[in-house]
Amino acid sequence: MTAGDFQLQPGPAYAYAQLAEYIEARIIDGTLAPGARLPGERALAEEYQVALGTVRSALRVLREKELIITTPSKGTFIRR
Repeated sequence: MTAGDFQLQPGPAYAYAQLAEYIEARIIDGTLAPGARLPGERALAEEYQVALGTVRSALRVLREKELIITTPSKGTFIRR
């Protein structure tokens, strides 16, 4: 997974919400296939040049939408 064209936009939207929307769009368009493992939180923070807390909040939003599942000691995966 690469940051591609992701850039934080100025305005009222929180950074975590922008990141969650970007990853959600990659899931919907098939760039991130069901069952694919996402990089770790620190790797995502570095890749997208955001804080670790931003990544954690974005992943929380995606879990709440049931787009991803996180398994302790195994990682975070795109839901089928």
